[in-house]
Amino acid sequence: MSVASRPVWRRRVVWVALACVAVGVLAWMRLKPPVVDAVPVEARALVRTLQFTGRVKTPARVEVGVTVTGRVARVTVDEGDAVVAGQPLIELETDEARAAAEQARASLAQAEARRESQATLALSSAEAALGQAEATLRAAERELTRTQELVAQQFYSQSRLDEARRAADVARAQRDAARAQVQANQRSGAERGAAVAQVATAQAALAAAEARLAQLVVRAPAAGRVLLRNVEPGQIVQAGKGLLTLSVQGPTELVAPVDERFLGQLQGGQVARVRADAYPEAPFDARLVRLAPSVDAQSGAVEVTFAVQGALPAFLREDMTLSIEVRTGARQGARAVPLKALRDTAASSSGERATVLVAKDGRAVAREVVLGLRTLDAVEVRSGLKDGDLVLLDPNVEPGQRVRARPVPVPSAGRAAGGSSGQGAAQALSSSVAR
Repeated sequence: MSVASRPVWRRRVVWVALACVAVGVLAWMRLKPPVVDAVPVEARALVRTLQFTGRVKTPARVEVGVTVTGRVARVTVDEGDAVVAGQPLIELETDEARAAAEQARASLAQAEARRESQATLALSSAEAALGQAEATLRAAERELTRTQELVAQQFYSQSRLDEARRAADVARAQRDAARAQVQANQRSGAERGAAVAQVATAQAALAAAEARLAQLVVRAPAAGRVLLRNVEPGQIVQAGKGLLTLSVQGPTELVAPVDERFLGQLQGGQVARVRADAYPEAPFDARLVRLAPSVDAQSGAVEVTFAVQGALPAFLREDMTLSIEVRTGARQGARAVPLKALRDTAASSSGERATVLVAKDGRAVAREVVLGLRTLDAVEVRSGLKDGDLVLLDPNVEPGQRVRARPVPVPSAGRAAGGSSGQGAAQALSSSVAR
């Protein structure tokens, strides 16, 4: 071998050695088990919550207006004023209505006077007239009897007897008329009834006049607050037009639309933590009291109603936007794993089942587990795992594959049980639903 060929030979040896080293490294890397993230199983508190946006609901919103057309004389309230039941809100001009009421009141007084006069004077006068008519009739009958005897003895002529009979007939007719007048003036008689009816008519006319007068003053139907004012003094208003909008006082409720997918998690009595967007530093508690009986077909949401617990915050206003977090489920000492660790999930008679891979002796081992409470990112494992097991999170790992498990911490919830900020002592897991 010449001296010139020696460097070429040495370079070839170096390249061959490097190639062998590279092949060895590749083979070693291929045979080395992959590092896979794993969650250690341990008992912790699992809390499921739903978060959504709601608003303050007005118990009742009333449009207040007049029932007659007229000119506004006075408006006694402004927007934001608190009112009590029966408080005057709007007053119309009342001059004509007051005059009509006074006229009706005078007519009633006249009718009552006539009725009292009829009860005290007319009846006694009719009774006196009846007594006089009866006395006249008795005298006429005696005269008729005496005339008949004298005519029989031929002392009087037949014409005298006819006059006596006519006198008796007239007296009898007068007696009957007086008797009818007495009956008419008695309590159940026609004259008495007419006087009573006239009084009733006058009373009805007065009531109508006073009712019209009362309609000229619009009063608050119940305690509440003025939300909107659309009337000013001097304005001519018509019946049926809303002039003031009132929120009627009542229990303050909070309402929120919740996606129907989560309807199964909600039930009456659940506790919620509420924050007003304008006052996030002042949270308060509420309780779920009602679920709407139907689902909105367009939005696919169901309306949920909450009642404020404890003292009502002074800053709450109608239609104020709120952030509501409802605690829908909780488990103390639950073994929970992330949802991405589940495989082959299926329902069974004993509950929902799934398969997870556990790192054991350097390999991925399949375990069948029974599931319980589920959140958006974690689920409770009721059986199939024990404390200390390392559940693999990589979905590409196959059962029996060699792995090197790398424990990673379980993500803690942003909210602990009860809805307070920060981490709970048990690192609670929660789900959030924003709408």
